[in-house]
Amino acid sequence: MRSASQSPGIGSALRAWLGFALLIVAQFSVRPLIAGRAAADFAVIAVLFSAVRMRPGYAALTGFLTGLALDALAPGSFGASAIVLTLVAFGASWLKAVFFADHVALTGLFVFGAKWLFDIAMTLLTGVGAGVSLLVSLLVWAPLSAALTAIIAVLLLVLFRPLYRPHSL
Repeated sequence: MRSASQSPGIGSALRAWLGFALLIVAQFSVRPLIAGRAAADFAVIAVLFSAVRMRPGYAALTGFLTGLALDALAPGSFGASAIVLTLVAFGASWLKAVFFADHVALTGLFVFGAKWLFDIAMTLLTGVGAGVSLLVSLLVWAPLSAALTAIIAVLLLVLFRPLYRPHSL
């Protein structure tokens, strides 16, 4: 049983959801401005940062709903983002004790790995490219996108630390 001093409180939950909402808004407003083959993915950052604050089931539900919102804009591959973000959120929540300590570099590495796995799964599920084009996408553009996403995640984590401090809800 938790004491009142150990409970994260309503203010912490509101700050976490505010951070999540701001990152989702950035996904649809800032990301198109920096569009390219290696673009930052604010939705993956939002799901990862919120998943470390939740139990695995709630994190999976958050990933699923976020994926459905992303899939609504891409009806040709409807469901792919929902499946992949569900798995990413569940895994992030399950591994939070290992990777989301107060070590910023380790958090950046975890975001890099999660984003790279997200891109690999999305590329394979949507059937984009074949042969050399597929290899270039998986081994060049996906890691570059993952690196950019990890750099932005670390910057956000450092700048807005109170919003993303890991606690379980």
